[in-house]
Amino acid sequence: MVTGRIDVVMPSEIDWSEVMMDQIGRPFFIKPLLDEPDTGMSVVMLRYPAGLTNPHHSHGCGHGMYVLEGTLVTHNGEFGPGSFVWFPEGEAMQHGASPEGDMVALFITNKPFTIDYAGDGAET
Repeated sequence: MVTGRIDVVMPSEIDWSEVMMDQIGRPFFIKPLLDEPDTGMSVVMLRYPAGLTNPHHSHGCGHGMYVLEGTLVTHNGEFGPGSFVWFPEGEAMQHGASPEGDMVALFITNKPFTIDYAGDGAET
């Protein structure tokens, strides 16, 4: 017997939403898949266009990226499809796509998402 509730999302039926990265004047793209109101945890599909790198920043939450397509380039190496990379809360980091092609990943947070860019004092 199955009890409780499940959420089913069809990413192919969700349009990519553009998110402008003011720090470099280029957008990346997301498809929201899950927002958990009790914890703030979320799951989105994330697409960085080829060569786009999110400059040095940190988050007030831990987050993981499960690479589906392309190569995730980070401050600590490069990771291809099937890799899961966890970034601890508060760690200074850089990540993006290799110049060879777009990078698509599942982006998973453990609580509400915030971002602080190195040197600007801003949080979004």
